[in-house]
Amino acid sequence: MTVTDADDLTPPATIEEFRERLAAISDGLPRRLRQCADHIAANIDRIAVSTVAELAAGADVPPSALMRFCQILGYSGFSEMQKLFRDAYAPGFPDYSTRLENLKQTGTGTPSALLGEFIEAGRLSLEALAKSADEAALAQAVKLLAAADTLHVIGLRRAYPVASYLAYVFDKMAVPAMLHEGTGKLDHRHALRPGDAVLAITFAPYSEETIALAADARARGLPVVALTDRITSPLARTSDAILTVPEVDFGAFRSLSATLALAIALAVAVGSARG
Repeated sequence: MTVTDADDLTPPATIEEFRERLAAISDGLPRRLRQCADHIAANIDRIAVSTVAELAAGADVPPSALMRFCQILGYSGFSEMQKLFRDAYAPGFPDYSTRLENLKQTGTGTPSALLGEFIEAGRLSLEALAKSADEAALAQAVKLLAAADTLHVIGLRRAYPVASYLAYVFDKMAVPAMLHEGTGKLDHRHALRPGDAVLAITFAPYSEETIALAADARARGLPVVALTDRITSPLARTSDAILTVPEVDFGAFRSLSATLALAIALAVAVGSARG
């Protein structure tokens, strides 16, 4: 889709439509508008609470470029785009104090009730994964990772437990792997070498650091495998294989049941393929 074509589009009415529109137009954008697209994709959770100036500064563009970007998506301006997220997205992911208060008010905050609810959410997530797993993408991911000299694993915030577990399993199977954990905001992209591969893990709201490492690896010609929540994830533009995994939430708390199942299957498959 070209920028000219995008100008005539009706604005996305849902978050899913917004992600699809963003993925469709991003590759054809000029540099500054592409910076807007990349920053917005990595900071979806900030749109509802940020000003034009704040988002523009984060994307390292003038506010006028961000306004133009909103119009290309089909909106009249930033306010119309922000309204979508204030109405639809922000209420879906309240802060943790609000989530806990909601549980108390509904009477589902007792330990036994929480256990039952999270078991059910995990069961539904695993069933959804069993139905939606892309066998071809999984096989491609295993092939790419098994052929690499060193695996660079990155996953921050909610994805960090998955990344650290993968690094642990790879170590136990004697698969050379490095965990990029972002401690102290240290950047370890200098460790990427020809022949290596990156396994990047992130879910909405997406980690900008994870996306940056994947993009850097892709620019160097290294294969990138993405473990994410949807095909329209910003990781899609920089990945050679995309593994998507659904997670059912309870009370806006999202577990990692299906994600960890997919992760251990991927790790063991890679270890087996390496012999």
